[in-house]
Amino acid sequence: MGCPGTWWSPSAWRTLWRLGNAARLLKTNHFKTAASNTSFPAVWMLLAQYSGRLPGPFVIVKKNTFSTMPETMEDKSNPELYSPHPRVRGMTVLNREAFKRTVVVPALKVKKETVNSVLKSLKQSVLQRPGLKRVVEDPEDEDSRLVILDPHKIAEFSLGESEQQVLKQLSVHPEVSKYNLELTYENFKSEEILRAVLPEGQEVTSGFSRVGHIAHLNLRDHQLPYRHLIGQVIIDKNPGITCAVNKTNIIDSTYRNFEMEVLAGESNLVTKVKENNIAYELDFSKVYWNPRLSTEHGRIVGLLKPGDVLFDVFAGIGPFAILAAKRKCHVFANDLNPESYKWLLHNCRLNKVDTKVKVFNMDGRDFLQGPVREELSKELPLLREEQKTAFHIVMNLPALAVEFLDVFRHLLVGEPCSAAAVPTVHCYGFSKHEDPAKDIQERAEASLGTSLDGRCSTYLVRNVAPNKEMLCISFQIPVDVLYKRPCPDEAKPASKRLCTGQGLYEEKLLS
Repeated sequence: MGCPGTWWSPSAWRTLWRLGNAARLLKTNHFKTAASNTSFPAVWMLLAQYSGRLPGPFVIVKKNTFSTMPETMEDKSNPELYSPHPRVRGMTVLNREAFKRTVVVPALKVKKETVNSVLKSLKQSVLQRPGLKRVVEDPEDEDSRLVILDPHKIAEFSLGESEQQVLKQLSVHPEVSKYNLELTYENFKSEEILRAVLPEGQEVTSGFSRVGHIAHLNLRDHQLPYRHLIGQVIIDKNPGITCAVNKTNIIDSTYRNFEMEVLAGESNLVTKVKENNIAYELDFSKVYWNPRLSTEHGRIVGLLKPGDVLFDVFAGIGPFAILAAKRKCHVFANDLNPESYKWLLHNCRLNKVDTKVKVFNMDGRDFLQGPVREELSKELPLLREEQKTAFHIVMNLPALAVEFLDVFRHLLVGEPCSAAAVPTVHCYGFSKHEDPAKDIQERAEASLGTSLDGRCSTYLVRNVAPNKEMLCISFQIPVDVLYKRPCPDEAKPASKRLCTGQGLYEEKLLS
């Protein structure tokens, strides 16, 4: 079997086919084995015996490419090359010393004066892992150095023909030796550490939102027993992070802040952030701040021109308001949360726009029916057709903002001097609907009591969770919705009907 002209049985072909696929899988996965009693060299050596008769998908390998490596402790447990020691599995209190391990990697002995040339010529084969030295001293020869090679690229501690040709040109002996590489906690990435600690098969989340010096995590239930370890790893592996917190419940719909637990590090939750070249200070435990909305803040304010007016109904600490004030807009900013109000005032002073922003601490509905109505009633009648001042109303409270839109029904009395001057609303909402844009438009229409077909736009802000989107719907408030006009009714002299362009929309007794 295997000689030229020999016919192989179908069962032999199937066996080799399975071995070939297994071998290719092993090579792709960097020495992972499909079964504990199958070794990478053994499979490929078997294939090499029949290299002249292998079907197309097989890789042809020469026998002398491989050498047998003595079995080591690492071989018995068969771990991935850069994984921490298996003993850390299930650890809940971080013990950095337990992550130490030694792995055997290929190395090339090179004269000192030739090291740079070898690194340049074998850059695809040299170890590239951050934090690990590619060149170390040769304990047996002070005139030489050991160049550490990537074991994923140098199969079975032997160089390929192309690498050997390169070394021959540099007068370097191509023999590959074995080097005991010492790995410590500092050499592992956070994902590798957490994957080694958490139970096998469970999701590993190493991502977080950064708010100044604070890492904000949203851990899943299965990760909670390891939460303090996870927090400490995040701090260790991310320079500048000195505190890690985990959200413990959903955002409070009244003040938009949430309870949190400090997982590791200092307990100081007063922090500084920078967004769109503007500095903000805040107490992350008492106010709402989401670094993922930076682009959206910039997008909306980018629609404004100097001299425009912005009403920010749910202003938080001011990411819309202060950015708009910097753009020389007139700003009215409101937030119900007393802490947000305090930090909004502070950030206006910090950014020297406190004279350009009028700040309020009111319920959003009261803000719209009070200061917003008063300002629009005063300014809109004064606008001439040629004036270009635009009014914008931002309503960034995605859980509830759409429900506030009914406030605009007959908010003003009389007639607009120009339909173009009617305010534009930017209202945010969440949707789990299969057609989120249609969903938020229909909900907005229900609150306004009119159709927005052809006169609104929707913008997908971000994916909040699986099957949950955050959107912004923008529209000019329809004149017939915003304004009410008294209509005499001879049949009812003590009352008046409120007229709109849609007809007699509703009836109220006017005192």
